[in-house]
Amino acid sequence: MNDHRTISQERPAQTANGILMLLIGLGLIILGPVLVAQSPEAALNVVGGISLAVVGLFLLCGLYALQPNEGAAILLFGAYQGTDRTTGLRWILPWYTRKKISMRARNVTSDKLKVNDKRGSPVEIAANVVWRVEDSAQALFDVDDYQAFVNIQIDTGLRDIASHYAYDHGEEEDHEARELTLRADAEDVAGRLREELANRVRVAGVAIDEARLAHLAYAPEIAGAMLRRQQAEAILSARRLIVRGAVGMVESALNDLGEREVVQLDEDRKAAMVSNLLVVLCADREAQPVVNTGTLYG
Repeated sequence: MNDHRTISQERPAQTANGILMLLIGLGLIILGPVLVAQSPEAALNVVGGISLAVVGLFLLCGLYALQPNEGAAILLFGAYQGTDRTTGLRWILPWYTRKKISMRARNVTSDKLKVNDKRGSPVEIAANVVWRVEDSAQALFDVDDYQAFVNIQIDTGLRDIASHYAYDHGEEEDHEARELTLRADAEDVAGRLREELANRVRVAGVAIDEARLAHLAYAPEIAGAMLRRQQAEAILSARRLIVRGAVGMVESALNDLGEREVVQLDEDRKAAMVSNLLVVLCADREAQPVVNTGTLYG
């Protein structure tokens, strides 16, 4: 299906200095009654004075003010004529319609969404997004309500991003080939979220300055089970580190005893010594020493 939608594009509007037009309008309003007062019997003076006052009021109706980072879209009977971004008091012919729009950065924190991650686990997720209007014509005329449009696209983009990442690494993953996850790779996830949202809101003339995860947690129904799993993985990781260190210490001890010829051990005694040292080094509690008053082999 062909897309016949017309894409609007912002362009500068031709407007005048409002201070000058204000002075001219006030001058005409003052001059009109003065002219009538000089010759109230002269019809020409009366008509001229009234006309000057009406023109002065007409000029004042075309005044409007713009603050910094604010724009005004100018329309003539519904047709877009351009956008004025010049700050201060401005003027345009009164029959032109002005639609003001803020160009300031806006900060939005989305609602907490319950979504499924890449592995299908339910998680709660929310994002903080900084955005601003970049093209006033697209924001006003290409979407119905650009603020509501941005909010909906933030929720949609967040759901899509969450489905492409797992919450955390699985215990079966190879350490060197781990995939990106929501919890461990926040910077990478934020970068992809920003790109995703920028593509989605471009049609509304909106730019995304920053997008980051503001909340991330397992859903309440599985939070307890996942917490126990994380605790178990932490215990296993600590045990693995302790055993690796203990093996290194036992190996170093055996090598030192052999090099210094402190004692000669056969394979059985070496195995027994290794077993005893590993028990001492890997135990949860301090080992209780037992004094052997006999020989090593007795």
